[in-house]
Amino acid sequence: MVSHALKNGVLILRVDDAPGAQTQNLAVLISDLIHVHTPVPVVITLGAEAAGPVLEAVVEAHRRCKHADRLISVVTPSAPARRALAAKAAAHGGGLVVHARVGTAIETAGAAA
Repeated sequence: MVSHALKNGVLILRVDDAPGAQTQNLAVLISDLIHVHTPVPVVITLGAEAAGPVLEAVVEAHRRCKHADRLISVVTPSAPARRALAAKAAAHGGGLVVHARVGTAIETAGAAA
């Protein structure tokens, strides 16, 4: 469901949609991985089919990690998912950077490292 790699000083988390995934459990897993790799910037990649629970988990993980004061980006090719992520993050005070392409997100995160 979640895989991770450290590339060029950027933590890359790949979150695959899992039917029946519980938002809270996924949010805890994502935020724990982010905390373990402090202080590197983070790019979370989602598939085009990312569903509501996955989007909620990403926003919740971002909320949990806001105090770490580092760049957290999320990437999805789905325009509706990007809009939903941006709106949900804004409701929690913003700060989550949303991208359409992985390369752009990694390049931006690498520059911030």
